[in-house]
Amino acid sequence: MTVSERLSFVELLNGETLSYRIRPGGEKLILLIHGNMTSSKHWDVLMEKLSPEYTVIAPDLRGFGQSTYHARVHHIKDFSDDLKSFVDLLNIKDLHIIGWSTGGAIGMQFCIDYPNLCSKLILLASASTRGYPIYKTSEDGTADFSGRFTTIEEIENDTGKTIPMQTLYDMKNREGLKAVWNAVIYTHNQPDEKRYDEYVDDMLTQRNLADIYHVLNTFNISHLDNEAAKGTGEVDLIQVPVLNLYGERDRVVTFAMTQEIIEDFGGRAKSIQLDSCGHSPLVDDLEQLTKVIESFLTQ
Repeated sequence: MTVSERLSFVELLNGETLSYRIRPGGEKLILLIHGNMTSSKHWDVLMEKLSPEYTVIAPDLRGFGQSTYHARVHHIKDFSDDLKSFVDLLNIKDLHIIGWSTGGAIGMQFCIDYPNLCSKLILLASASTRGYPIYKTSEDGTADFSGRFTTIEEIENDTGKTIPMQTLYDMKNREGLKAVWNAVIYTHNQPDEKRYDEYVDDMLTQRNLADIYHVLNTFNISHLDNEAAKGTGEVDLIQVPVLNLYGERDRVVTFAMTQEIIEDFGGRAKSIQLDSCGHSPLVDDLEQLTKVIESFLTQ
């Protein structure tokens, strides 16, 4: 089915405006939450592929795509609250959530904060229940895995990750961005040339890179404390059925992070490895991904 390329807009009560795409369908509704360096546009192939029994909505998070970024985010919960306002204004009472990468953390927080709105949660190559660690940089420019940043100021001034990536954005270096994605995300398959260029167009709309690194680094709903954040134990509040999907060759979210999700849910989440997939199963094997998603949603 065709995804509307015309963006719609919703003005939230906090003054932010979220843009979104919609794929019309039946009464069952799926909310897609994108990750870092992406946007609603990056969901297009899955939106086209999903069964027509679903209406599929993909918003641009605050600071991405055509959404506003009037106020900085300080916690994953800020995104969760935006989405609560978003679904309220669209009068949505029951939905399934698919959260990709950073979107997985936001989806988990949403289910914690608003347990009566989501029926099923799918984590796709998701950030861990213990966050996504942002490590300090050694003198030789490599990551120092013995130390983790704790403040936004440290992350903003990081010469190992934040500043190089932000420079690619500031210089609108399309080939540099593609080189990064080809090295760590599109390691097996790549989008067709037209889609890839459109994806890069939307990557360049992001205005909150350091803030995303910070909120990922300090997200921790497990029962274990770390350098960046104490564990809240709120993972126990997620009682909806959860499907945890991870790529066999994911170079962004390590298997160790996936194991943290498995451990912290304590058997309450069903975990499935997507064969021959990296961090973007949408591009690596859309058929496999769609089949697993629809099977879970119809159980």
